Amino acid sequence: MRGARLERGGRAILREVSWTIRPGQRWVLVGANGAGKTQLLKLVAGSVWPTPDRPGVREYLWRGERWRTPQQVREEIAYLGPELQDKYARYGWNHTVDQVVATGVHRSDIPLRPLDERERRLVARTLRRLRIESLATRRFLTLSYGERRLALLARALASRPKLLLLDELLSGLDEHNRARALRWLQSTAGTALPWVLATHRAEEVPSSATHALILERGRVLYRGPRRRAPLARRLQKGARRAAPSPSPRVRSSADRPPGRVLVRLRDASVYLDEHAALQEVTITIRAGECWVVHGHNGSGKTTLLRTLYGDHGVAAHGRIERAGIRPGVALHSFQRRVGLVAPHLQTDHPQYLTVAEVVQSGRHASIGLNEAPSGADRAAARRAMREFDLLPLATRTLRELSYGQLRRALFARAWVRRPALLVLDEPFAGLDVSTHEDLRARVERLASDGVAVVMTAHRLSEWPHCATHELELAGGKVRYVGPVRLSRASSRSRRPTRPAR
Repeated sequence: MRGARLERGGRAILREVSWTIRPGQRWVLVGANGAGKTQLLKLVAGSVWPTPDRPGVREYLWRGERWRTPQQVREEIAYLGPELQDKYARYGWNHTVDQVVATGVHRSDIPLRPLDERERRLVARTLRRLRIESLATRRFLTLSYGERRLALLARALASRPKLLLLDELLSGLDEHNRARALRWLQSTAGTALPWVLATHRAEEVPSSATHALILERGRVLYRGPRRRAPLARRLQKGARRAAPSPSPRVRSSADRPPGRVLVRLRDASVYLDEHAALQEVTITIRAGECWVVHGHNGSGKTTLLRTLYGDHGVAAHGRIERAGIRPGVALHSFQRRVGLVAPHLQTDHPQYLTVAEVVQSGRHASIGLNEAPSGADRAAARRAMREFDLLPLATRTLRELSYGQLRRALFARAWVRRPALLVLDEPFAGLDVSTHEDLRARVERLASDGVAVVMTAHRLSEWPHCATHELELAGGKVRYVGPVRLSRASSRSRRPTRPAR
């Protein structure tokens, strides 16, 4: 790549980027949300075309021949990112995991034909390589977010690519699955397979990485050997500069008496494609409480949150109660009082919607707008966008946003009706340090104002300081439910609280 430039909507995303990836090189790609990492990877993969600013052509040199289009080359480049994972949910591709991995062998989106014996052995070997062979017969859409990520990594490996592009591979993985992925990345040392891993965390940089590329606002800040790269400084940058203006200390919701019941589950079980995703869960969420739900990938965290919201029903022997919902009252009236942030919302919203339209849709708990927004809708959305520093992005479409910018838009959408309950599914996954710290501080401020919060998290560093209760799940069952345990509270107290503006 020499002097590549990319524009979206008349705005420069990448500026004069030059980059060469050679066999055996293993690159770490670093930059803040909005720096251009995902678009750069798409440019390499051939799914995005550079913006021409001088006479010239786009050429690929492959097996001694030059190609003017990427069609003959794209199959040799495996790209794995959140968008691919979202695609399966969007189109309802609910094949078994071994069938999904088999599409990598055939380099197709969906299964084309039964596998022969050699191909079956390749699929089984790839699953064992990542230590996820136990998922082989599970349906893809019944998997947790992290399990889906590893299944798609296996699919990419089964295609035997000449170049592997990994956009936030480790985001959303629990400690166990993150170790699996890092173990595989480490195993590539000494092989000819080149890969590029985009990440925001210093602890996710594999020791097997040989090179680093650092982006800042679409420009290459550093490109070269990893040992000389200022990775630690860049990956931690933002925690200091991101701090909002000082404001009064966030008041813990534990200081208040118990509030009214908003949602209650009693012996609730949930089945997804005949798979028991939750089993006999009992939990009561009250106004002013801040709950953290944790457990390994596949433990049922996302299923629990979507059940609280109303996306999944409870099996006959259990019960769910929601404030204000009685026979004859539509569930939608409850959902309009709930702010939801979840990965599937990034899939469900059409990419042509603007940020303003997405935030406006939160007024009606809808995906997109069913009718023209009212003056009240536009005014409320503008206040929410101002609250989350989104006004400069109001007219941009979702396809123009970085992952972190889109997550901020979903927070504004959740906040637009001033909800009584916030339901947050892995809200900080894939965010740089600056965005993560800012959004967590805002959640703490909302909790201190009496908003109930239920959120999932894999890392203790993501827990809000105001967390009052925790729910630990394992295999869909409750392992612990109750007040935050002292050991966790003391670990969090070592970090300074920094409230939002």
